[in-house]
Amino acid sequence: MLNKGRLVVFSAPSGAGKTTLITMLRKEYPSLEFSISATTRPPRGVEKNGLEYFFMTKSEFEEKIRNNEFVEHKTVYGNLYGTLRCFVDDAVNEGKNVLFDVDVQGGIAIKKEYPDDVIMIFIYPPSLEILRKRLELRGTDSEEVINNRLKFAKIEMEKMKEYSYNIKNDILEDAYNELKSALRKENIIN
Repeated sequence: MLNKGRLVVFSAPSGAGKTTLITMLRKEYPSLEFSISATTRPPRGVEKNGLEYFFMTKSEFEEKIRNNEFVEHKTVYGNLYGTLRCFVDDAVNEGKNVLFDVDVQGGIAIKKEYPDDVIMIFIYPPSLEILRKRLELRGTDSEEVINNRLKFAKIEMEKMKEYSYNIKNDILEDAYNELKSALRKENIIN
């Protein structure tokens, strides 16, 4: 019988560097699976359906909600996001370790559904001022959206205590080494 897989949930305020850290981890440890979330938001830049997200219409997404096909789902900045239950169940049962990039509410919902299988990691910025600069440098959001993201970041950071590991992303290399140390401790990587 296969060992059950583990779910590694990453959450962070937008712009804290979570996606960068996950990308580095996936490059160094390609055997780690990545949970692709479903969303109703349009693709950004070169994003492709089935790689970064499963892009759906609002009606498709709502039908999956009615059919209880999501472990968690949430409206964020006017768009729907969710984690497909079939993907999570299959991965855990096949002994795969899966990385999740979800918001705080999504992370807590996954923890509630899979309490014995989840490792919770919260990535946070050194300060809200630095977070603002990172969001501005991305050049993808209006001032209004950036202000909303910063407001939401404060709320998300209050939930850090719900997570097993809190990693400050000030110097990227240091944050990455701290992340790998946590995953070694949990026997996710060697």
